[in-house]
Amino acid sequence: MNRSLNVRKSLLTLGVALPLLAGPALAQTPPAPATSAAAVPAVDPAKVVARVNGIEITEGDLAIAAEDSALQMPNVPDEQKRELLTGYLIDLKLGAKAAEAAKVGSGTEFARKLAYNRDKTLLDEYLDQESKKAVTPEAARKLYDETVKSVPAEQEVRARHILVENEDEAKTIATRVKGGEDFAKVAGEVSKDPGSKTDGGDLGFFTKDRMVEPFAEAAFKLEAGQISDPVKSQFGWHVIKVEEKRNKPAPTFEETKDQVEAYLARKAQQDLILGLRKNAKVERLDDKGNLVEQKQP
Repeated sequence: MNRSLNVRKSLLTLGVALPLLAGPALAQTPPAPATSAAAVPAVDPAKVVARVNGIEITEGDLAIAAEDSALQMPNVPDEQKRELLTGYLIDLKLGAKAAEAAKVGSGTEFARKLAYNRDKTLLDEYLDQESKKAVTPEAARKLYDETVKSVPAEQEVRARHILVENEDEAKTIATRVKGGEDFAKVAGEVSKDPGSKTDGGDLGFFTKDRMVEPFAEAAFKLEAGQISDPVKSQFGWHVIKVEEKRNKPAPTFEETKDQVEAYLARKAQQDLILGLRKNAKVERLDDKGNLVEQKQP
């Protein structure tokens, strides 16, 4: 596995097996960091955008509806999305009033649903607030630096190859290029690999795991400038020239920033719930109403 991927995976796990916590709030991907205030025009949440039977619908109502996961419209233009959300809120107000008139909200089952949704909304807001506190530029940079240091450097090579169908052909080509003929020119003339032939057989940089085993073993044993003897793989016979060897560069902070911030937000949420559980008295009952022995997490 290449170092870039190792770093990205480490940023998400840090080698810690975080508990899998139940609940919709913790299953959600942490929200992306808010766009800077300078980039987003200030909107008055109390500004009225529509009325239905005298009931006001405000910018604040639109903002809340826009955050509803069931109302996401990623490919819809903003103006059209706003119109659709306004129409939805009009229908919602009309429907809610009709439901009240029909006394839908008077039963115990409705009260349970209302209490559940209130608790869920409270928890979601609380988790969101706490995760935002954890996602600071300083914390993100520190996590990135620590993770990059902890991931071992991985070697990669830049190589060219010439692919042919049989060993005799490969031996002839190896003799030619080892005798001084230009490798790139010969690759352009005879290689059967359409992906690299027009580039003189150039495969760019790659790590060992990205190539089939016989090819990778041969390429990584060579030093820069060396040419291999014929190597057989499932694709045919190769003659390989290594142009350069180096340690694979780690991804930059900017390349992994979103993953770093998502990890910090998620970990803050999980730490919060684990802390609440640790300090709580939790009792579970069986179907006869008896206490169930609690297992240690």
